[in-house]
Amino acid sequence: MSQPEYINSLEGIFQLSEKEKAELGQVTAKFQMRVNEYYLNLIDWEDENDPLRRIVIPHLDELEEWGRLDASDEYKYTVLPGVQHKYDSTVLFLVNSQCAGYCRFCFRKRLFLEKEKEEVLKDLEEGIRYLRAHPEASNLLLTGGDALLLPTSKLEQIISRAREVEHIRIIRLGSKVPAYNPYRILNDKALLELIRRYSKPKKRIYVMTHFNHPNEFTEQSREAISLLLKAGAVLCNQTPLIRGVNDNPFVLSQLFKELSFMGVAPYYVFQCRPTIGNKAYAVPIEEGYEIFEQARMACSGLAKRARFVMSHSRGKIEIVGKSDGEVYFKYHRSAQPEDSGKFMVFKANPKAYWFDDYEEVIREYPLENPFRVSGPE
Repeated sequence: MSQPEYINSLEGIFQLSEKEKAELGQVTAKFQMRVNEYYLNLIDWEDENDPLRRIVIPHLDELEEWGRLDASDEYKYTVLPGVQHKYDSTVLFLVNSQCAGYCRFCFRKRLFLEKEKEEVLKDLEEGIRYLRAHPEASNLLLTGGDALLLPTSKLEQIISRAREVEHIRIIRLGSKVPAYNPYRILNDKALLELIRRYSKPKKRIYVMTHFNHPNEFTEQSREAISLLLKAGAVLCNQTPLIRGVNDNPFVLSQLFKELSFMGVAPYYVFQCRPTIGNKAYAVPIEEGYEIFEQARMACSGLAKRARFVMSHSRGKIEIVGKSDGEVYFKYHRSAQPEDSGKFMVFKANPKAYWFDDYEEVIREYPLENPFRVSGPE
């Protein structure tokens, strides 16, 4: 398989019966679907609960009313069309509105609706001017959509211009391509040369992979990872905790272990955002924390580096512990400096899916001067 064919409709999935296609048409009429031959071939079609099937094949449960399109209020931090700046050190460019496959639990599925595509970066020079005007930013995240779905020439245009901004030390490429279509990497020497050219000892390119389940590790995906590492990229993985995919301590620990064996750092495990259509994929926070911690207990230190967080409107809120009657949170990253590092204690709520579901704060422990970092005078 030199380059797998992309499939954008249920009709193109011959493994589904006509009855299934008719039923699931209700879902695709509301939320787009996209997959490719390579990924479809990884699914065990005899198992209706196959985890990879659950990742990409629409399900009637998506029609349940729950959540909202912009669950983390990204519009609040949009400073220019396609440019977000939520945390001081990191600017985000939404570089496209397409992925190699559409995860059914996507938190940014609004980008795949025709009326919302205006969110994507249209004026690169305007974005570069914004970077130059904000020396506090050291990281640029290229995402969308999937950064590696851009043509290599377009990606080079963005990266080369960003590298002209002296204070941008890290460029991150958010991508599920290594899992969805590793041939994009295997067959493009120019992409690897691009990474080799712009990932330097003091200014690295990071590829933020999105492996959700160990079954996504194939000979091709492992080779793609190896080529990215050899080209000089630093690889980190992030995944949401998804019902029916990785909501099992053994599965999650195997994911962490395999990542560490390949040289990919487990980075974040995200609480599934309360986005429209996502209820069936979400795991309650406290149940998710227990799964996460049980998985980590089975791992070496290198495999247990991930943090369990919510990407909330107010920041990345880490779930750090629970007891019989309390749950403990901490701001891992905060949009507001006064919240940075704040430790919070809430009454337990086993039915809570999001930070907003916890109402009563029992006590708070703010850090003293959380952003006062002293340097040479």
